[in-house]
Amino acid sequence: VQLQASGGGLVQAGGSLTLSCAASGRTSSIYNMGWFRQAPGKEREFVAAISWSGGSRAYADSVKGRFTISRDRAKNTMYLQMNSLKPEETAVYYCAADRDWPPPVGSDYWGQGTLVTVSS
Repeated sequence: VQLQASGGGLVQAGGSLTLSCAASGRTSSIYNMGWFRQAPGKEREFVAAISWSGGSRAYADSVKGRFTISRDRAKNTMYLQMNSLKPEETAVYYCAADRDWPPPVGSDYWGQGTLVTVSS
C-alpha cells in the first residue's frame, strides 16, 4: 500500500484546510485509515480514523466537532476537513493505513506527511 498526503499549507487561526490522502495498491481499499500529526519536539499523536468501509469514525478529543474525516472508496482517497484551526495544531500531518482499528501509531503504512502551519 502506498499513501500520498497533500493539502497542507499556511492558514490563519480560525481558518480551515482540507487534507487528502491518496492510497494505491491492490489491497488498499480494505485497510482502515487514519491521520496523525507530529509537532516539533513532540511525539506523533492520533487525530482521526475511518474504517475501511467508512462506517466507523474516531476522533481525538481535541479535534471533535472541528475536524471531519471522510473517505471516497471509488477514488481510494481519504480526506480530513479541518475547521477552526489553532496555532498549537501546527504540525506535520501524516496519513496511515492498517488492518487494526483504529490504526495505531505503529501502523503498517505511512504517507510522507504534509505540513500544516497555523498562524496566530
